[in-house]
Amino acid sequence: MADQDFPSPLRRKQPNSLHCFACGLENSVGLQIHFYDNGEDEVVANYTVPEHYQGYPGIVHGGITATILDELVGRAAMAENHNQFMVSAKLSIRYRNPIPTGQPLHLSGKVLRRRGRIAISKSEIRLPDGTVGAEAEATLVRLDELEAPIEDVERLGWRVYPNGEAKNEMEGEDGSA
Repeated sequence: MADQDFPSPLRRKQPNSLHCFACGLENSVGLQIHFYDNGEDEVVANYTVPEHYQGYPGIVHGGITATILDELVGRAAMAENHNQFMVSAKLSIRYRNPIPTGQPLHLSGKVLRRRGRIAISKSEIRLPDGTVGAEAEATLVRLDELEAPIEDVERLGWRVYPNGEAKNEMEGEDGSA
């Protein structure tokens, strides 16, 4: 499923970083997932896990599944403010069905409730036929000391990149813009 298949309320593209394992566009061993949100409390992505992230043949490794679910709960909690970083304090995962490599998956996360610096979010990975492959619920904590002015986080590579564009593609060969 292509990005344009998302319903219009979930079309605001979230920032990516350059080096994050889940979303880092210049992390050659990372997942490089692009996420979209509704500006409030939901995040979605469509993603096909490459075969080199398998555990058993043709099945996504459980640690990769956990990484995706963790990224979704955190990004859902950041949907209102992309520079207000949230980290998981507790993550509970249910692996329901084997998740295949090489097939399109639908990823989603949603905030269930907020209270002060704390948010409770859920996430899930749906298989091509719509069944739930895995789901998680997390308690997240806002890291106030990491909330930075937008120009600081952009300088470090945290910004919305057009699909397929990363920092090196925008710079000249000598590193100048």
